[in-house]
Amino acid sequence: MLSNIGIPGLIIVLVIALIIFGPSKLPEIGRAFGRTLTEFKSAAKGLVTDSDHDEQEKKPALAAVKKEG
Repeated sequence: MLSNIGIPGLIIVLVIALIIFGPSKLPEIGRAFGRTLTEFKSAAKGLVTDSDHDEQEKKPALAAVKKEG
């Protein structure tokens, strides 16, 4: 959905945010959004790392089952 927003759409969103929150609150909101985005990315990376780790653990067990069977 966000991939369809171009430069003009982004400018409109920023102008609306400026009108709603005012120039003094805008930097705070930007920082909070940045922190949230960073936390989301690190959590997503953690999920991918956990998934890869689980697959690494399953491979030896699967090989042992195939060897027995």
